[in-house]
Amino acid sequence: MTDYDALPEQRQAMIHQILTETGRVIGADVARKLGVSEHTIRRDLQELARRGLCKKVYGGAISQFQQSASFETRVSQDVVEKSQVARKCAGMIKANTCVFLDAGSTYLAMVEFISEELDLTIVTNSPQIAAALSGRTRGELILLGGKVNPLTGSTLGSDTVNQLRGMVFDQTFIGVCGLDPQAGLSAVYYEDACFKREVLSQSNEVIAAVTANKMSQVARYKVAPCEDIDIAVVSAETKIADFGGVNLRIEIAG
Repeated sequence: MTDYDALPEQRQAMIHQILTETGRVIGADVARKLGVSEHTIRRDLQELARRGLCKKVYGGAISQFQQSASFETRVSQDVVEKSQVARKCAGMIKANTCVFLDAGSTYLAMVEFISEELDLTIVTNSPQIAAALSGRTRGELILLGGKVNPLTGSTLGSDTVNQLRGMVFDQTFIGVCGLDPQAGLSAVYYEDACFKREVLSQSNEVIAAVTANKMSQVARYKVAPCEDIDIAVVSAETKIADFGGVNLRIEIAG
């Protein structure tokens, strides 16, 4: 039987393996499994975090967040999963409402599933989404202005936020870089996080399209706790067990 208490390298390798396979470790569970103290596991997680192999969260750790590719690259990734989630999201749109579509490749995929019969005001900060919706003949389409960030595929900055403050949204489909039961919704870029927080403050119902690679992930900047999101739409293969105790309605697409 391996003496994990005396072998920190093997212990940390085992923890890293669990992180790789499941995306998350709970300190107390790993301590019991390896026959060591929780204090020892906390030191191991600190070391793994220092090496960039995980990110510590309350009670344990999650696998290190993978930096987002450019918007143009993301459009061609996980196409089938995004299409399933996008269709589900589009089916949630209510007629005669004002809807905000955040920039994101899943929401760009959502455009083709939005019924032409719905009379909507659609607001977005994504030039690509606005271009894809430009043929709609019912309702209004509003593109928020500002400097375009090629990594997020969105307009951001003080001008964009100032325009936003004059609007109230019946439904918001918020972009997700990471969604974690403890850390909540997070974003990779500071300006994007600030913008998302402002959007949420102007919204009556918040829906988040979350692909499997973004669940139980924490990006650099916190946006909002899970309780501020009404619905998370995920694909059938997404692991949602960690969200069992969170006040968040989860809808399965597929």
